[in-house]
Amino acid sequence: MSQIEGITDLILEVFRLNGALVHAGDGLVADIGLTSARWQVLGAIALTTQPLSVAGIARTMGLSRQAVLRLVKEMIGDGLLRLAENPHHRRARLVLMTVTGEAVYAAAIARHRPWAEGLARDLDRDAIGTATTLLRALRQHLDAARTREVDDD
Repeated sequence: MSQIEGITDLILEVFRLNGALVHAGDGLVADIGLTSARWQVLGAIALTTQPLSVAGIARTMGLSRQAVLRLVKEMIGDGLLRLAENPHHRRARLVLMTVTGEAVYAAAIARHRPWAEGLARDLDRDAIGTATTLLRALRQHLDAARTREVDDD
């Protein structure tokens, strides 16, 4: 198998994996009012050291700004998120979790741990690390190419 065939197979498998993860995530958190996409937004907020704007969440999670904006508006309506003034930018408000959002996120994380343990049970720890390193490098290549495209415009 050539390197091009190998990377193509990897890309196709990542697409399939993404679909499977979204489906599994949706099922894992549906009854607590989340989807995988909403969970991703909460995760971006929870895992950052500084509050993020909609654009910051989109960049962090590799999502479109428009998709994140739609989700944030829905989640504000559901009482999971709120907006706060941004001292660094007048128009790009910061997205924060409400107490309800924090509780829902904590419930999702509590479900995630045993689910992830089940997934990892029969997998080699070193193989997981190698796969993570490879996928991160591929994402970084794509991010660098996107940055070059923006700089060229």
